[in-house]
Amino acid sequence: MIQQSATAEHGNGPRDAAPAPVAVPRIALVGVHGFGERHLANLARLEEAGALELVAVADPNPPEPGRLADSVAVFPDLNELLAAQPGADVVILATPIQTHAPLALAALGAGMDVYVEKPPVASLAQFNEVLAAAQAAGKLVQVGFQSLGSHALPTIRNLVESGAIGDVLGLSAKGQWVRNKAYFKRSRWAGKRSLDGIDVVDGVATNALAHAVATALNMAGAHTVADVASVETDLYRAHDTESDDTSVIRVRAAHGATLLCSLTLCAPEQLNPSVTVHGTRGEITLFYTQDEVVITTPDGERRETYGRTDLLENLLEARSAGAPLLCSLPDTGAFTTVLEAIRTSPAPQAIGPEHISWEGEGEDAHPVVHGIAELIDGAAKAQATFGELGVPWARALPPVRSLTLDGKPVADYQDGSRIRAVSSPRPYLHPIRTLGGTVVTDHQPLDHVWHLGAGVALQDVDGINFWGGRTYTREAGQYVWRPDHGSIAVTATTVEQTAATSGGPGGKLQETLSWNGPDGVPVLTEDRTWSWHGTSPSVWSLSLEFALSPAGNQPVSLGSPGSNGRHGGGYGGFFWRLPECHDAAVWTPAGAGESAVHGSVARWLAWSGKFGAGTDDGDATLVFVAPGDSTDPWFVRAEGYPGVGQSLAWDSPVIAEPGNPVRRKISVFVADGILGTTDIEDLINQQGDLS
Repeated sequence: MIQQSATAEHGNGPRDAAPAPVAVPRIALVGVHGFGERHLANLARLEEAGALELVAVADPNPPEPGRLADSVAVFPDLNELLAAQPGADVVILATPIQTHAPLALAALGAGMDVYVEKPPVASLAQFNEVLAAAQAAGKLVQVGFQSLGSHALPTIRNLVESGAIGDVLGLSAKGQWVRNKAYFKRSRWAGKRSLDGIDVVDGVATNALAHAVATALNMAGAHTVADVASVETDLYRAHDTESDDTSVIRVRAAHGATLLCSLTLCAPEQLNPSVTVHGTRGEITLFYTQDEVVITTPDGERRETYGRTDLLENLLEARSAGAPLLCSLPDTGAFTTVLEAIRTSPAPQAIGPEHISWEGEGEDAHPVVHGIAELIDGAAKAQATFGELGVPWARALPPVRSLTLDGKPVADYQDGSRIRAVSSPRPYLHPIRTLGGTVVTDHQPLDHVWHLGAGVALQDVDGINFWGGRTYTREAGQYVWRPDHGSIAVTATTVEQTAATSGGPGGKLQETLSWNGPDGVPVLTEDRTWSWHGTSPSVWSLSLEFALSPAGNQPVSLGSPGSNGRHGGGYGGFFWRLPECHDAAVWTPAGAGESAVHGSVARWLAWSGKFGAGTDDGDATLVFVAPGDSTDPWFVRAEGYPGVGQSLAWDSPVIAEPGNPVRRKISVFVADGILGTTDIEDLINQQGDLS
């Protein structure tokens, strides 16, 4: 999965001929301020060691007198430096982003090898132009992603290839930094997508936390342009800038790996950024600014710190001894593909002020996006964008359709096409709202990212997982990751609005669905009907009927963790994931509290509480009503997470026979306010037979 660099294939790697002895390389530095100061310190270290000679610098704002040796020539720009012919062999470019490509082209044209700071260019077109110039000149171009010199990277590659963490599920990069107003006023180009009509493409993923993206791409085995199959961007800003400062980037590599980068410059505190390889038996995390690796498996946690090769020293070794470049220009093709996707994306959307707090005063003030730490973690874990998570300040993704009452949407229908494969993509309803607008479902929550609103899911369908996440097996006696995830796809749909009745107007959604295994072969065929209608000014009713039939001519076993030996783990069938809920109460006619109602059989089960957070709190009650002859136990979680289901296979599997489908039905009253038992009984009696 993690692949070696393809530098040599692209003509910008070590030279083919055996290198001849060379004199001490002569270096020119363009840009002596900002990051150029670090280059000056590194050049002084290497010059003292006899590895190079600094012969010239160029900057419109020259260094202070005495900062450089008298032998170092000083020029206002690269053009004058080149015209003076100081005899430099290598030029280092530590200049604004928009100048990288033209300056690199000039240096290559003058016969110099180039070290250019990240990002190497501001567009894919510039990348191709500089790459062609380097190949034509037979010169080297090293890009300053210093983290790619980490000795941890080959170790991680070897660990993954040896199966130390099992099969790779995906990769994630997380960055939470703090940047104040002054950061974006340090130069004319800071915070700009373009300047005077010239691309800059500054931003959290392309500049500030670009190392997170570049390191993650390297660990994903995506080096060149050809290594990237697709890039999706979800860009936002809290600062008053053109560029993004809080974003998700999702990259799918040509060989199949998915990388999710969730990054912000608007965190409450600055944390060490990281890249993680997620596997079926554990994960490997690299904190790349420290070259620290954390390996977590069932055997425990292990931490190791590694050294790093200086990229300038690597470039000099490539010139003198033919060593491969650790970050050649061709091997930043994958990163440049990401940059190009950001460059051509719509401008970042501003995050509303109600979702931001400012800390500090004056130019030291910095924004903090509310709840950003949990959102960064959630996006990485679900491999989802902020929009897909339904973050309130993110771009709203239109649902496939909405369930409406009197023109007001009360539930959105999602087809599951944006859900990651190991969460078992499937259709579901989310958000579901009360008539007053309180949201009473959740999807892709951090604790179980495969929980998807309200719908139908099963963890064991002839050994295939249609629930998502790990699978509980009798053999292992625990949850394990397996390549067993199926998906549910709609094959036919009929939607109709129903006429007003005693219960009020409503609608009906009838579907045929195919439950497909990991190989795409249908296992089950489902007929599903959602129906809904108004009940009172504060209550509406949602009903679900479904019938599961074998897709072939053989019986199909429908099971759960409970039917595979996990005590009390009989979830599967209908499931409703609730959002955060305060002062929650859950009860049936016979008992109250999770321990009393979980696993019980009762005509109805109610959940009430204050849903949401902060100013969005809303009191609501959900009443789940089973048919009068139902013997399916209720599955209830209130303490670990909020969820309610009706167990189809509590402690033993149910068999779907050809011509004899497994049928289930449930109705849910969605009410504003807190209902009591008497209210619930009256409501059920008023609606008559719900079976």
